[in-house]
Amino acid sequence: MFFYIVRRLVSVVVMLLIISMTTFLVFFASPIDPASLTCAKNCTPAVIEGNRKLLGFDKPIPVQYANFIKGLFVDRDFPDDPQQKITAPQTVFTCEAPCLGYSQRQAKSVTEIVKEGLPVTASIALGAFVLWITSGILLGIIAALKRGTWIDRSLVGVSLIGYSLPSFFIGQVLLIFVAVTWQLWPIPNFVPPTEGVLPWLQSIFLPSLTLALIFAASYVRLTRAYMLETMSEDYIRTARAKGLKESTVVRRHGLRAALTPIVTAAGLDLGGLLGGAIISEQVFSFRGLGWTSIQAIQNTDLPVIVAIVVVASFFIVIANLVVDVLYGVIDPRVRMS
Repeated sequence: MFFYIVRRLVSVVVMLLIISMTTFLVFFASPIDPASLTCAKNCTPAVIEGNRKLLGFDKPIPVQYANFIKGLFVDRDFPDDPQQKITAPQTVFTCEAPCLGYSQRQAKSVTEIVKEGLPVTASIALGAFVLWITSGILLGIIAALKRGTWIDRSLVGVSLIGYSLPSFFIGQVLLIFVAVTWQLWPIPNFVPPTEGVLPWLQSIFLPSLTLALIFAASYVRLTRAYMLETMSEDYIRTARAKGLKESTVVRRHGLRAALTPIVTAAGLDLGGLLGGAIISEQVFSFRGLGWTSIQAIQNTDLPVIVAIVVVASFFIVIANLVVDVLYGVIDPRVRMS
């Protein structure tokens, strides 16, 4: 198991390097001068040249990328000019590690910008994940065990309706009717977990539920299909013939065998929640990474865009790493691959 995890960690590091390098080249090695995008209508040749030196765009692309990676581990100065550090230290901005860059448009560290939005998006994603995994798998197991009954048909029908509805529609319905019209739940306003667990859970419930309803609908059908396939295997009939309780057969033999494809889908969906959280954040006016990315795209703030892409890729890769490790726990045969 140890060497299996080490191999996966090495592949994760290589993958993150490739993703960061590709992202960096796409945005900063394009024919468009990135320095010309650092200012709006007030752009003049002098301002553009000053921003080019401030952000290090005057250096070769390999040097820029090396400085970007270096900034993740050590502090980085903008501009990185030793002479200016001596003659005018007040004009030099020091970005503490891990440094994701400097936004000239917002005049602050990109790391600070990401830190402001990450807790919001992570909270919504985590809440949605817990809701959809618990409800989707549980209802899928019930539908499989009650195959052909009205319970099975009802759960599959409702899940099909939930899967077909777009997230912005579900969010608007929850916000307008549940929070505003019927006042069954307070209007969401993000509260960080440091101010209390219950207020935090209350603030993220509706945005998380918006995403969870869509994912849970697909997991009901997915779990049902794999459970039906697993429960028809010969070793399930053997377990029953030995006199094991039905709950033991379902939990220890049926569900465990059906978990492998479900874990695969869960890992991919968890990593992709950052994309879905953008819509949920817009509906409920949460200023997370979704809101930050939209603002960065509208303002062509390249350092922020690159940082968000790298951070999102990091979570997707880490989610897949967790899936690989869980594979080794669920099915020991995977460790030999």
